[in-house]
Amino acid sequence: MNRASVTRLSQTLIIAIILLLSAAPGWAVTKSKKHRHPAYTPKATVRTISYPAAPLTGVVRGGPWTEPTFADSTQGDNVDGEDLEIRRAAVEALGPYNGSIVVVDPNSGRVLSMVNQKLALGSGCQPCSTIKVSVALAALAEKVIDPATKLRLGGARMDLTYALAHSNNYFFATLGQKLGFEKLSYYAHQFGYGEKAGLNIPGEQPGRYPEAAPANGGVGMLSSFGEEISQTPLELAALLSAVANGGTLYYLQYPRSAQDGSRLIPQVKRQLEIQGLIPGIKPGMRAAVELGTAHRARQEEPIAGKTGTCTDNKMHLGWFGAFNDVAGRKLVAVVLLTGGRPVAGPVAAGIAGDFYRRLTEHNYFATATKLNPTPATFFTSTLH
Repeated sequence: MNRASVTRLSQTLIIAIILLLSAAPGWAVTKSKKHRHPAYTPKATVRTISYPAAPLTGVVRGGPWTEPTFADSTQGDNVDGEDLEIRRAAVEALGPYNGSIVVVDPNSGRVLSMVNQKLALGSGCQPCSTIKVSVALAALAEKVIDPATKLRLGGARMDLTYALAHSNNYFFATLGQKLGFEKLSYYAHQFGYGEKAGLNIPGEQPGRYPEAAPANGGVGMLSSFGEEISQTPLELAALLSAVANGGTLYYLQYPRSAQDGSRLIPQVKRQLEIQGLIPGIKPGMRAAVELGTAHRARQEEPIAGKTGTCTDNKMHLGWFGAFNDVAGRKLVAVVLLTGGRPVAGPVAAGIAGDFYRRLTEHNYFATATKLNPTPATFFTSTLH
C-alpha cells in the first residue's frame, strides 16, 4: 500500500471515530451558551414579523453642552419630611454630579426623598430612551406585538426583551410607526405624561407632550428618543411605581414634615389596565440591568430599569428609572443627570445601583417597616 493510500485510510478512520464518539451517550457537539433573559420564558408561540427597519430620519443632537456636569445638587433642598436614611444614601450615591434623585414608595406614592428639588420639580427634560417603557406598554396593549414576537429589522431579529435590554432605537421607531401618533399620545397621557404627577406639591410643574408628531423625525424619533416630550423625574417615578405595584397610578405626595408623613393617606389618580402587560416588559427591564445598557446597576438583588441618553437644549442627559424587590419591599428610584460628555444613562444606572447597594449594606430592607398602612382612596381633582 503506497503512502497516499495510507493517508486516505487514516483520514477515513479518524472521521469514523469522531462520528461514533459524537453519537455516543455523554458526547455531543458543544454549542455556545446564550444568555437567558432573567425570569422569562415565553409562553406564546414565537412569531417573526418582517418589517423594514424604521428609518430614523431626525437629527440626533450633540454638543456643545453648556450645562456643568458637576455641582452641589443639594443646595436649597428642604428635607424636613424625608426619610433621612433614604436621603443619605441618595446624596452619597449622586456624589458630585449635577442631577436629581427621586425615591418613591410605589405602594403609596409617597416621595421618600427628592435630591435637587429645583430640578425634580421643574418642567422636565427630554426623556430619551426611558420613553420606551411607555411605548412598549402601548404596543402590547394594542397587540402590535406580544412578548414572544420577534421583529426582523433588516438583517436582525429581536424580541421586546432584547430591544428593551439593549435600547434598540429601530425596534421602537418601528413600534411607533405601527401605533401612530394618536395611540402613542393616548397611552402616554394615560400613563401621566403632560400632567403633574404630584398632589399639591409646592413648585411642581407638569411635563409636556406634543400635540402632533415632531417635525424632527416624526413618530419614529418620538417613540425611540422622546423627541419634543418633556418628562419630569416625578412623572417617570409615578409611571414606574404603577409598573412596580401592578397598575395603580398614585398621586405622588411629598410630606413637608415627619408628622405629615405619618398621617399620609395614599391617593389613587387612576387604575391603569396594564396588569396583564407588565410581565411583557419586566424581563426586558431586568435584562437591561443584568446584561444590557444598565449593567452598572447590577447586584445580587433583582432590579428592573431603563436607561436614557440624549441631548436637550445644549444639556447632555442621563436618565435611569428603576425599581427593586427585596423581601417584598420595593422602592422606585429615578436618576436624572445633566451636563456634558461624562453624563449618560449607564452612569445614571451606576448611581442608582450604588443607592440600592448602600441601603442593602445598612440593612434598610431587612429592618424597614411598611409605610402607610392606611387604605388608599381615589382622589378627584382638576389638576393638570
